[in-house]
Amino acid sequence: MSDVLTFIEGKVGRIRLNRPKAIHALNTAMCAAVLDALAAWRHDPAVEAVMIDHAEGRGFCAGGDIRMLAESGAKDGVEAREFFFTEYRMNHRLFTYEKPVVAFMDGITMGGGVGISQPARYRVATENTRLAMPETGIGLFPDVGGGWYLSRLPGRVGQYLALTGHRLDGAECLNLGLASDYLTSDTLDEAKARIAAAPTEIEEILVELGSPVPEAKIVAHEQDINRLFESDRLEDIYAALETSGGVWGAEALATLRTKSPQTMKVSLRLLKEGRQMVDFAAEMTQEYAVGARVVMRHDFLEGVRAVIVDKDNAPVWDPDTPEGVTDELIDAIFAPLPADEAWTPQ
Repeated sequence: MSDVLTFIEGKVGRIRLNRPKAIHALNTAMCAAVLDALAAWRHDPAVEAVMIDHAEGRGFCAGGDIRMLAESGAKDGVEAREFFFTEYRMNHRLFTYEKPVVAFMDGITMGGGVGISQPARYRVATENTRLAMPETGIGLFPDVGGGWYLSRLPGRVGQYLALTGHRLDGAECLNLGLASDYLTSDTLDEAKARIAAAPTEIEEILVELGSPVPEAKIVAHEQDINRLFESDRLEDIYAALETSGGVWGAEALATLRTKSPQTMKVSLRLLKEGRQMVDFAAEMTQEYAVGARVVMRHDFLEGVRAVIVDKDNAPVWDPDTPEGVTDELIDAIFAPLPADEAWTPQ
């Protein structure tokens, strides 16, 4: 059975992630299959819209094939760069797609799952949605367009999510604009069937089936987030949290102390520059250059060892403090790649 199912149902193209044992984590072949389907449907009059969801299992998409990335990064990085290159082309194709795309973010939606859902015009959250960009915990950064999406969230919420990897529920996703609609999971089959039959009525169908939305818990912490995560300097954020005096600030600081200082600084720079990007292709070009380097650095290999391979959850970061990560190091990570190595849209 294929890891991604692509077929036409009614008047829509269906993309179903089908790798349940890995919570539908993306690999290079899956990204290529999505690209192929989108290319085939682009000018096909029989396809009026595209739906992305997952087959069986407890999550929409848990991210990318992290173990492969680390194994490649420990060698020459060729396979890791091929994955990023293909995945980012898929992200960009979805972002610029001519036909409406509906993504159903039912369950775990992390990393690569955020990258495949956020470009969609309609992003459906449910009571099961758990959306996060937890990459700094494994020495990576919120890629797949994270620098674009997170930098455009209200206040400093994007910086908070990028650094802490905090998980948002469906109501919070709707509140922040990461979801366009909120449905309960028991209405999804009906929504998909109706959209397949009448793709010109997507908006009306989602509104009609929408349900009352629970309170967005993150709203209670918005002022704290905007105040304590105000700076683009990681050292300033630590200092603000250390003197905040509150339980919430202390918990946020404890969380940051488990993350890679290097990739937290990468994340802050990514969001600062992401807000100024002229278009999504420019964002992906930058993220590819950063990703190509970060995937071969100590913190990523160590983070994957600690969290995914040995599962001791005790990574030893190098440098292990914000002060130890120099501006020169971050500049080197962000330097553009030579033209013959750079990412390009399809």
